[in-house]
Amino acid sequence: MLTEERHSLILNALEEKGTLTVLELVNMLNTSESTIRRDLATLDHNGRLRKVHGGAVKLDSGMILNEPNITEKEKLFTEEKEKISRYAAQTIKKNDFVYLDAGTTTEKMIEYITEKSATFVTNGFNHARLLAKRGFRVYLVGGEVKHTTEAIVGASCIEMLKSYNFTKCFLGTNGISAERGYTTHNIDEASVKRVAVERGYVSFILADHSKFDRIAAVSFAEISKACIITDYVKNNKYSSYTVIKEVCR
Repeated sequence: MLTEERHSLILNALEEKGTLTVLELVNMLNTSESTIRRDLATLDHNGRLRKVHGGAVKLDSGMILNEPNITEKEKLFTEEKEKISRYAAQTIKKNDFVYLDAGTTTEKMIEYITEKSATFVTNGFNHARLLAKRGFRVYLVGGEVKHTTEAIVGASCIEMLKSYNFTKCFLGTNGISAERGYTTHNIDEASVKRVAVERGYVSFILADHSKFDRIAAVSFAEISKACIITDYVKNNKYSSYTVIKEVCR
């Protein structure tokens, strides 16, 4: 196959799917991994796609390539996060058994929670400290601490979560896409979020409007698996996939 033909097939497939891995392209084009990597490097250099670790993304695919640290996140959409977290806290009812995901918006929920009979499990060590300080019954899962997000992750964290059955789960996300669902940057964090959603009777995704039509590296749940609490949604298509509460409408 000629180089130009491979490039054309790669770009056509990328236009359709938005993202492609090197392995997908190797199988699709029946060629070597080194050839595909050279093709991607050439197409990236020529401004036809964006080469990322392990594959490529379409230039307008909505892919999020970098994750801000927790200090940077705390400065983003602060007013919107306040309204989202306040509403989310009000959904916690008597005797709820709640999973609270690590993250800046879920952390903001804590000051608005008033139901003292609820019990909490969290993988955010600062969340656990704040909950305990306010007199709530809280369990902190064990595992490895991810310093950029202050989240606890890893095999022991996942095994502990698998023993619980939550009435409500509250989680953050880096991206929301109709096709790719809820996504985050880190494989370990995605694994924890995935199990939490599976163990929850009802799951809520807390996300401001900037997270819609964006895709991070790893999917952790289909869009229908959780309700969304947000400030507002620009694209009405999302209401056909799941329940959405817009707190600023």
